[in-house]
Amino acid sequence: MIPGVSTVLLAGLVCIALVAGVGITTLGPGGIFVTVALYALTPLPSATVAGTAHATFVATGIVGTLVYARSGELVGEDGRGMAAILSAASVVGALAGAYLNSFLSRDLFGVLLGVVASLTGCLLLYRQRRELEPVVTLDPASRRGQGALGVLGFVLGVASGLVGVGGPVLAVPALVVLGVPMLLALGVAQVQSIFIAAFAAAGYVAQGAVSLPLVVLLGVPQVVGVVAGWAIAHRIDPGRLKVALGVVLVGVGVYLVA
Repeated sequence: MIPGVSTVLLAGLVCIALVAGVGITTLGPGGIFVTVALYALTPLPSATVAGTAHATFVATGIVGTLVYARSGELVGEDGRGMAAILSAASVVGALAGAYLNSFLSRDLFGVLLGVVASLTGCLLLYRQRRELEPVVTLDPASRRGQGALGVLGFVLGVASGLVGVGGPVLAVPALVVLGVPMLLALGVAQVQSIFIAAFAAAGYVAQGAVSLPLVVLLGVPQVVGVVAGWAIAHRIDPGRLKVALGVVLVGVGVYLVA
């Protein structure tokens, strides 16, 4: 038994984690549901919420990377190059974000998490109604393209480390806007998420802000969901799932900010 968390609530968290795993590999946003649930449904401090969530994202990132490598998205030079640059830059950002979290009150953490949730939900709905169009075409082989990926990786690392959301939440739409194909963006984001989550979690472990029982409880169903989500992403158009997740995230975000 985890102090302050009932058996019924634990069962609910497991279900949320399963759905979150599906979202991670079908759309990108998914792990954020775990962070929101830990914040809204438990009395855990904000640092423990973020640290515990990131610890589970290490496992989902590894499994997500393996399944997308298996289906070929990470075999080409572009995929490997983008993943390497984003991941390296994200490490510094994730550590910085985890450090900055120690200065946030629980209420301010909730507001920031709500803003991220709402923006993510709005973006999902927009992507369903009108597909994201590339603003520029990124050339990962050029110095300019590599520099842009480095800056993007650092910014994503800070944001993810600060509020405890996984890399794919922000990385997938950002990469699509930069002209990266959807499945490739999903695959690259899985690799990046390993490094963001691992180094952010390390920062939170140093603060004593990770609940190992919850990591196990929520990590296992998320991994199951990740494999299921990868299969869904390759077999169907997850349009309805986009709408459902988008509406829920907007509602949750407004609730957290209010």
